[in-house]
Amino acid sequence: MSVGLATVRAMPDAEDVRRVALSLPDTTEKIAWSMPTFRVAGKMFATLPEDETSIAVRCPKEERDELVLAEPGKFWIADHEAGFAWVRVRLAALEDDGELRDILADSWRQAAPTRLLESYPELGLPAAD
Repeated sequence: MSVGLATVRAMPDAEDVRRVALSLPDTTEKIAWSMPTFRVAGKMFATLPEDETSIAVRCPKEERDELVLAEPGKFWIADHEAGFAWVRVRLAALEDDGELRDILADSWRQAAPTRLLESYPELGLPAAD
């Protein structure tokens, strides 16, 4: 009798966040507030807070509120970030590296200068407000 092994999905972790974020053009990592932050052309677009089980990314407030309502197990708003256009994402709730990349790339686009957006059209442009 053979027993099939279930495919276990490995949740993205801090090293995946670092690898994906640093793969985006002109991105650097800098420690700030005792945590890793990721910046494009010097402008922060992601942080790896606390115990590194979540990330904080840029997100327009209107979209952020919709995300939190639609998927509260995946997205939430930290109290100290409520007044800002940032949302938290639980790494364990992500489908795969592709979803992590999409989220980080979207945040990167919001922080990237026009010259980078124009130089990397494959990364797309941020949604018009």
